[in-house]
Amino acid sequence: MVDRKKLEDAVKAALESAPKRNFSESVDITINLKNIDLSQPKNRIDETILLPHGPGVENKIAVLGKGDITTKAKDAGADLVLQPADIERLGGEPREARKIANEYRFFLADTGVMSLVGRHLGPRLGPRGRMPMPIPQGTDIKPIVDRLRKSVKIRTKDKKTFHAKVGDTKMDPAKIADNIDAVLKRIESVLEQGTMNIRSVYVKTTMGPAVKVV
Repeated sequence: MVDRKKLEDAVKAALESAPKRNFSESVDITINLKNIDLSQPKNRIDETILLPHGPGVENKIAVLGKGDITTKAKDAGADLVLQPADIERLGGEPREARKIANEYRFFLADTGVMSLVGRHLGPRLGPRGRMPMPIPQGTDIKPIVDRLRKSVKIRTKDKKTFHAKVGDTKMDPAKIADNIDAVLKRIESVLEQGTMNIRSVYVKTTMGPAVKVV
């Protein structure tokens, strides 16, 4: 969809035009769609996309379950492991549950506790698009955890404009461009009319001005 050099030039322009900060900022893209009715659920986007160079700061992963999966989660380096008792307790602690829902980007859950999760944490995770990925007992979750650490979740509702984090200001512009390219290719592949459904794409840092990519 976008010439590779043009894409990298846009990233460089966004980084150069951003106000200088003493901390690393996120780099995000904004995608505006056209000629698509997102009031129809079948047209909405719900994709988890692996970024070739990761999002800058790795995503935090939470695993919910009991028995073998919790042991594997700890071995895989999951950032949070919740047992059934923890899930039930959080159902009565809305503030703590909201904090967890905001802090951890991806959730995995043993299929045996999915109903428990839905009952106690669904109201916190569902609206944020963070309901757990169901994992059958016996699954090796390390490859899944490793992949999700470097992925971005894109989930549209009825708005034709959406955003995705594609890196941070410490990253090389070429690597950020690779990440954007991966996102755009996936989005194009799931849109009914591909590139014809994309009106425009912009890239910007958290505090910087937006630079048009296409």
